[in-house]
Parts: sequence; C-alpha cells; structure tokens
Amino acid sequence: MVDRQNRVGSKFGGGGVSSAQQSERERKERLRELALETIDLAKDPYLMRNHLGTYECKLCLTLHTNEANYLSHTQGKKHQAGLARRAAMEARMARSGGDTDVMMMTTSSSNARGTSHMNKVRIGRPGYEVSKSRDPLTNERCLTFELHYPELDDPRNRQPRHRFMSAYEQRVETPPDGKYQYLLVACDPYETVGFKIPNEKINRGEGKFVTNWDVKTKVFTLTLHFLDGGQSNITKK
Repeated sequence: MVDRQNRVGSKFGGGGVSSAQQSERERKERLRELALETIDLAKDPYLMRNHLGTYECKLCLTLHTNEANYLSHTQGKKHQAGLARRAAMEARMARSGGDTDVMMMTTSSSNARGTSHMNKVRIGRPGYEVSKSRDPLTNERCLTFELHYPELDDPRNRQPRHRFMSAYEQRVETPPDGKYQYLLVACDPYETVGFKIPNEKINRGEGKFVTNWDVKTKVFTLTLHFLDGGQSNITKK
C-alpha cells in the first residue's frame, strides 16, 4: 500500500497529492507486481538475456535493464499490440493453411540442419523489412530483404551470410511443405533468421540477384527475382 500521509508539502494526517512522476512510478510498480503474479518469465518466449547482461524483448525489439523493467514493458500498449498482431497473423495462417508468400521465423543453425552445436551468447533477432514489387520490364516478382545489425562490433569482418534451404532439409516446421523453401541469413552473434518463400526458380542473371553489405549503417540487403514471369499473384500482407 502506498504511503501518501508523509508527502513533502502535505499536512500531517492529510493524504497529499501525488505528482505526475510519483503516480507514474506507482502505476509501473502495480503493473510489475501484477505481471509477477501472472507471467512465468522462464516460459516467456519473447524474453532473452543478451551478452551485455540486459534483457531484450524479441517481439518488440526493445532493450531493458532488468526483469522488472521488462515486466512493466509487457503490460504496455506496444507489447500488447504486438501480441495482438501476432495472434491475428497466426489465426490467418491457420485459416489459410499457412499459404503465404513470405513468412519470417527465428531459427538456429542446429534446428535448421538437425545437428547440435555448443550454445553461443546471442544478441537477439536483427530488425528486418521485406518489400515486394515487380520488374517493370519483365513483370517478374521481386523480393527485397533488408536486415539491420546495429549492435555488430566488427562489421568489416562480420559480413552476414545467406543460403537457401529446402523444406525437407529444415527441422523447424513439420511436416515439410514442398511448395516453399527457406532463405537463411546468419551473422554472429545475432540469431540466424529464416524467410519462408515460394519454392520457385530464382533468376540468377545480372542485376536479378543482388546482395549488399553496408558497413557504415550495418544493413544487409538482398534482392531476388523469380523466373515465373509474373504468372502468379503475390499475396499482400
């Protein structure tokens, strides 16, 4: 219970008036206590402790100094909105049988290949953007992936690597769906991420498959074109 009797500037026996700052502190403390009663941090899939000793929300890509700060964040509008969007996306995928053009997932080398490696300290998932377009001349479908690695300490010697993986090679989604393949992008100490894309031929011609690593902004960009000539539509999400 909050003691309002002995506030500075208030008369003895009077409740006193809370300042905006004090009210906000008390609100966050109440939210933290509520979260402690309802959330098991050991089972929270979005909480990760990084190599700096701070905590990261993998859903919102935010950093937090301690567990209490993270718990307060989980009760905020940003995290709750993220949970709602994630639930809506999973519901749409369930209704459509997972039939989407591009889906991002966090994975690891051991999960993807079905082999085991020593655990490494990870920073977390890189920020990313995926854009869809069509080539104005050939009408080929085009995908551009942009991944951000702001915490990378040695960008000149840690260029992100990518490779394609078949649905039958990976061990993350079962049963495998031959209609899709996976584009994996790895850059230690960040988590390896994978993008689920249509299992169609990719145009490897000049200017049709391009990668770029900007060491100043620490942004990796990959652009690819499908060889279908635009015969099938791209579903907008």
